[in-house]
Amino acid sequence: MPRARKGSAPRRGQRRGGGARSNTQAESGSSEDEAASEARSNTSECPSLVSTAAEESLGGDAVDEQGQQEDLEEKLKEYVDCLTDKRPPLSVSFKTRQSALESLRLALAAHLLPDFVLERRLTLADALEKCLKKGKDEEQALAAAILGLLCVQLGPGPKGEELFHSLQPLLVSVLSDGTASPAARLHCASALGLGCYVAAGDIQDLVSCLTCLEGVFSRFCGVGGPTAPVVPVSLHGLLCAALQAWALLLTICPSTHIRHILDRQLPRLPQLLSSESVNLRIAAGETIALLFELTRDLEDFIYQDMEALCSALRTLATDSNKYRAKADRRRQRSTFRAVLRFVEGGECEEETVRFGLEVLYVDSWARRRIYAAFKDVLGSGLHHHLQNNELLRDIFGLGPVLVLDATALKACKISRFEKHLYNAAAFKARTKARSRVRDKRADIL
Repeated sequence: MPRARKGSAPRRGQRRGGGARSNTQAESGSSEDEAASEARSNTSECPSLVSTAAEESLGGDAVDEQGQQEDLEEKLKEYVDCLTDKRPPLSVSFKTRQSALESLRLALAAHLLPDFVLERRLTLADALEKCLKKGKDEEQALAAAILGLLCVQLGPGPKGEELFHSLQPLLVSVLSDGTASPAARLHCASALGLGCYVAAGDIQDLVSCLTCLEGVFSRFCGVGGPTAPVVPVSLHGLLCAALQAWALLLTICPSTHIRHILDRQLPRLPQLLSSESVNLRIAAGETIALLFELTRDLEDFIYQDMEALCSALRTLATDSNKYRAKADRRRQRSTFRAVLRFVEGGECEEETVRFGLEVLYVDSWARRRIYAAFKDVLGSGLHHHLQNNELLRDIFGLGPVLVLDATALKACKISRFEKHLYNAAAFKARTKARSRVRDKRADIL
């Protein structure tokens, strides 16, 4: 089975012994930047998700949680009706369907709705199939994103596997179609990777998805030259998404397949480090670090071109070319310093993610890729799912969902003044730390 089921041995990248800790200062917030998505505003007949009681239940203390949940589900039923309307095409406009898809995507990312999804999985599957087959570019992209969210909602098991299998051929079809829009193909690549990671039932599904994703970026990795063929700017995002989805599936790939993948791709991936896209360079660097991490489980594996690889990584870690944006240079240097340290010495930086009263430790490249994949699809709803979604808690070894009464929550809650002092101290420490590594025309590794 591709994914380790609950109660089995930890998967690659999962911290043994669990990753959750109690933390009374968690409400001061995470250090990550998470931008909340906004629903598209239009005058269609599809109701808006914004300015409703459903939005208020995204966070904060709900006065009537059950009532708000019912209101949210009523809204979601209207969105589904917009997608399955049997009236003539002109009666239900493209904007209406697009708004319904976007609102449904936002709701599934922000809330945990397994019962609602389970009851309507066949209806939703039919609607997404229609969008992937006959929809415009934006509809195909949103439908693919929603499929990934539905897999996260349903989790592993027969129902989730059935849903993924029903739409997997369409994802592969759109992804492989050179005439489809890059945005639609990008979201299909991400959905294929995440859906397979969560819901695929056997090793053949995993190998099939790996092969499909590998085919997207492999043709842009030359066989013998030092640099990769030129990638059109319009395809940078697609290649980045395919590479990241492929890397996600590597975290659950058996060791027997890993060796063949390493022999085939590790000599070619460094060519993507010379790409014009900073995102593609970073994705390639992180994937290379992940591949080196996976070699720990293999005996007698030696990478022959280590000196050239480290030289390329060192160049990117100290890049000061002025024609690149300053923010891109800083992000690139930070990433490749971490990649270089790991490739040369096996040292992986640990990141701490605070949510609610718990802490998640991201201490390997496999866990980084898994966390980033769920963050991309869930956005600002990630913390809510980490707290309440059994799938994510199983993947990251967080244990059962914490159940705290009002008294316990009040005892853990810090005052506004204490929060202000904590944030001020954190801001001061962060400023000092950043000033030491800020660009001063010379980087020190």
